[in-house]
Amino acid sequence: MIAAIAPILIAIASLAIRLINLATPKGFVFDEVYYVDGARDFLKYGVEVTGSKPEFIVHPPVGKWLIASGIKLFGDNEFGWRFATAICGTLLILLLARLVHVLFYSPLLTAIGALLMACDGLVLVHSRTALLDLFLTFFVLLAVYFWQQERHWFAAIAIGFALGTKWSALYYLLALLFVSLYRIFSRHPSRDLIKPTIIKFIQYGFLPITVYISTWTGWFISNRGWDRKWSSNILVSWIHYHSEMLNFHIGLTEKHSYQANPWSWMIMGRPTSFFYDSPKNCGSDNCAQEVLAIGTPLLWWAGTFAVAVVIGFWIRSLVKRTTQPALNLVVLGITAGYLPWFFFQQRTVFTFYAVIFEPFMILAIIYCVKLLLDSSLKSGVLQGLIAAFVVIIFLNFIYFLPLFTGEVITYDAWLQRMWMTSWI
Repeated sequence: MIAAIAPILIAIASLAIRLINLATPKGFVFDEVYYVDGARDFLKYGVEVTGSKPEFIVHPPVGKWLIASGIKLFGDNEFGWRFATAICGTLLILLLARLVHVLFYSPLLTAIGALLMACDGLVLVHSRTALLDLFLTFFVLLAVYFWQQERHWFAAIAIGFALGTKWSALYYLLALLFVSLYRIFSRHPSRDLIKPTIIKFIQYGFLPITVYISTWTGWFISNRGWDRKWSSNILVSWIHYHSEMLNFHIGLTEKHSYQANPWSWMIMGRPTSFFYDSPKNCGSDNCAQEVLAIGTPLLWWAGTFAVAVVIGFWIRSLVKRTTQPALNLVVLGITAGYLPWFFFQQRTVFTFYAVIFEPFMILAIIYCVKLLLDSSLKSGVLQGLIAAFVVIIFLNFIYFLPLFTGEVITYDAWLQRMWMTSWI
């Protein structure tokens, strides 16, 4: 009974952690300055402006509209800016728990999955910061959940909103379309291919694009939109706008002190410092206050190992021509969310982008836990190992909590948490 309701209890506790002192730190944290400004403009004008002039933006509107919803409810302040991500981060825990339940039908594994997601620092930092990546992660995972349930129309709508948050959702859209078509061609005789193929292209082609275009309604109906009058044909102007956005992303090679090569993301080799200050109110001569976008280290190091194990089992399943949905989902999620970044070695990228594939990393850990449960070891030994792992992750999370929430601590306490020199 406790395991069955555990995800709900975990989500409630996680919501409290997200909302308590949500207005700390004061002022903008990292790229909040761009997205909060955009949210303010959306509430006033429906598009982003600079003064009275149109403003060129490089990300679609959905995430900023969600940030705007918090501002509308709670005012133009730090709590209002970050409220929507706090809610989204809580819902993400429940969504992952639901996916684990669908895949494994185990209350214990479902509870562990929810707890691991709740005990991750990267998700918590995103949940307390008004950035776009957590919205992207939620919509992507929602799309994958519906896709796994073969509720493809809902999956298509969710991935459309993910695209409307950040373009990197495109890799997941292509992955879902490719695997869906593969299943059609492997399951159906050749004479029955046309209709299901057309349906899939509508579901994962036409519908997501339609949803994506609809998210730009403010730009279409306003005269303030950037380059809206570039052409007499408004659709041509919109396409031109997108070509300029694409040029920006391709040409984003400016050096940043916290940029990190994708090779280091999963081991948290160079986490992103969102905020740092040296206040004078910690009872010591030297104080530190930081918001460090870092995953709970022991969780991510275990996840790196688990992903490698899952990939090995997935390759074996291909050789044996067997199908395991959990293996397939982990590989799909890691491939679409992680692999593409290796092809942009010159682009300025950051470790906090890894949050998009974190749910699939946790699925890999859950799969490895299931392997232990299904092994021939004595049940008492297994339960002890699994319980010890969960407790260690929880304690590691608590230890790093001050860095996730921007708590003021002594400089010595901060330095003790810098386990790698590359974290400074």
